[in-house]
Amino acid sequence: MLKRIDLQLGFRTDPLIGGPLNACILAQAQAAQTTVNFIQEVGLNETQDGTKEAIYVYFNFVQNGRKVTISVPLLTILPIPYIAINSIDINFKATVNGVENTSDTSEYSSEYKRDYKKDTKNGWRSKRTTSLTTSYSSKYDSKSTKDSSFSVEATIDVAVHAGQESMPAGMAKILELLGAAMDLCSPDGELTVNDTTFYVAKDAKAKVIAQYKTPAGLYDSTQIKCKDAASATKNDMDKTMEFEFTPRDNAYVIECGVQKINVRVLEQKAPTPAAPAQS
Repeated sequence: MLKRIDLQLGFRTDPLIGGPLNACILAQAQAAQTTVNFIQEVGLNETQDGTKEAIYVYFNFVQNGRKVTISVPLLTILPIPYIAINSIDINFKATVNGVENTSDTSEYSSEYKRDYKKDTKNGWRSKRTTSLTTSYSSKYDSKSTKDSSFSVEATIDVAVHAGQESMPAGMAKILELLGAAMDLCSPDGELTVNDTTFYVAKDAKAKVIAQYKTPAGLYDSTQIKCKDAASATKNDMDKTMEFEFTPRDNAYVIECGVQKINVRVLEQKAPTPAAPAQS
């Protein structure tokens, strides 16, 4: 006897379909980790205290007849890899063939035998003999076989489409802030003061605030000097140096590195009283 059997002979499709999906999820996670490694290894530098700071690129060019230095965060001029899976197409086809073969064989045989004998004599001394023989045999043979087999043929096509994903909102904001941090400065640094000419009373003092920007674009007041100042106070909050000057004819010289600025502090003359009006 030959017949079709159930096509659900323990055949599971979830590993075949779930396998490619799990592989795509793992690939997406690895792509995200690649982006993190790129930002940390290429765009950031670790300081001695363990903090991260952006890596800058410095180069010089001429602007308005003078040489200037521009500092640009490296992350703003490099394409950051943001690879993402856009779509996954899975085409699955499976053919399962199952056959069950059953054969039954039965044999039955039976035998019966009977012998009977009877002798009878008439007369005064009669003799009566009776004999009976009976035999019975029976035989039954049965044989049953069952064979089952099935084959599975599966075909799966997976098409994955990936491309450069749009910048996440957080990273876009960071790049916007880094872009705004691009700055121009002199290759020799820039020394500035709040003013170069002051008028004060005879016994008063002028307060001059000096600030220095390094060629790297950082404010540093540690090297600002003026040997003739009445007093010098360092302002760590604003990265400035505050000097007090008394009036004099000669100019004060504030210097930092090769940069120098002359500051004049003059005595403010008292106003001349007006002559009385004649009647």
